[in-house]
Amino acid sequence: MMMMNEATLNYVRQHADDDVSMLALRGSKDSDVDLTWALQQIRGRQQARRKLPSWAALDAIVYPPHLNMEQCSSEPTARYKADLCRRLLADAPSPTSLLDLTGGFGVDFAFMQQAFDEATYVERDAQLCAVSSQNFATLGLRHVSCVAADAADYLARTDGRRLSIIYLDPARRDDHGARTYGIADCTPDVLQLMPLLTARADRLKLKLSPMLDWRKAVSDLGPERVAEVHIVSIQNECKELLVVLGPNIDETAVFCVNDGQIFQLTAAEASLPAPIAEAPAVGPGSYLYEPNASLMKCGCFGAIARRYALTQIGRDSHLFVSPAPVADFPGRQFVVDAVSTMNRRELRSALDGLTRANIATRNFPLTVAELRRRLKLADGGDVYLFATTIDPAGHVVIRCHKAPF
Repeated sequence: MMMMNEATLNYVRQHADDDVSMLALRGSKDSDVDLTWALQQIRGRQQARRKLPSWAALDAIVYPPHLNMEQCSSEPTARYKADLCRRLLADAPSPTSLLDLTGGFGVDFAFMQQAFDEATYVERDAQLCAVSSQNFATLGLRHVSCVAADAADYLARTDGRRLSIIYLDPARRDDHGARTYGIADCTPDVLQLMPLLTARADRLKLKLSPMLDWRKAVSDLGPERVAEVHIVSIQNECKELLVVLGPNIDETAVFCVNDGQIFQLTAAEASLPAPIAEAPAVGPGSYLYEPNASLMKCGCFGAIARRYALTQIGRDSHLFVSPAPVADFPGRQFVVDAVSTMNRRELRSALDGLTRANIATRNFPLTVAELRRRLKLADGGDVYLFATTIDPAGHVVIRCHKAPF
């Protein structure tokens, strides 16, 4: 067990809301305070308030070094993975079992294990394994076991009954600490372990970098193996790419998730082209639609257009338009007030009286900062400007306000 002495515990309580950098500079006058450990706990809990509020509410949770806190899942994404496990286990024979081969700080494991009759956490960092084991006891988790071991070694030396699900979140940093994204560049190498993994489990669930192209992931893992792809966003920021592998796959299902809203389609649908609108279709009174981050990551623009009877305003602009509102569109929705080319006189007329605006660029030669300087507009307010490209009109600025639904 990892215990703090009373002086260190009191220091953590007294400085729970203080700036960790300033605390490190000031140090502690009490020699009984383990300052390094205390600062790690203060910083960890401050991060947990944002990422893991239910854990931050418990005084006895022990926090690992900063890098482990950065890399761990947030509570919403961990809950999503737990719900996914419950669905995958709907027809699974009992007792159901989970093996997490890359346990880390144990956030995903702690939430996912609730769906199983038994669960095993494996982590190669012995100290991190000890921290997680202690936290699992604090959280009151039952039917769980913790093993300090390398994932590949553990698989090679254990041979038992078939498991329901094996979960892996491969480390995405090389030996020099640089970020990696490709499946084969991560640790452990899932592709190399695939024979052992498929021999031990009915299903595999992988957490991959949100920077990785999901189509490349499916190709690398084998389309005949990949049952589902989940692109998970929180507050319109893409956080995770989850891949579920299983036997006898007819077609890969893709789930674009943003704050619980799910857009489901097949991999084939995700490759459909989107119809392109004529320039006059974008005008005052029309409705403009910006897909959420998961849909943008998926690139399923043809499926979006067909599902909601929309047209894309430009081949690479990825904004959509319609003459009528679509109340349940998975993204932001706007009413168009004016459309202008980059002609100075047109711009002056379209932006008349405007001093501030929220600006976004899509398939446009200027960055947001460059365009803001050129238009001399401050940030914020109720007006939204989309600078983009429309065929055949070329570069345009679309002035909008948020749709009232």
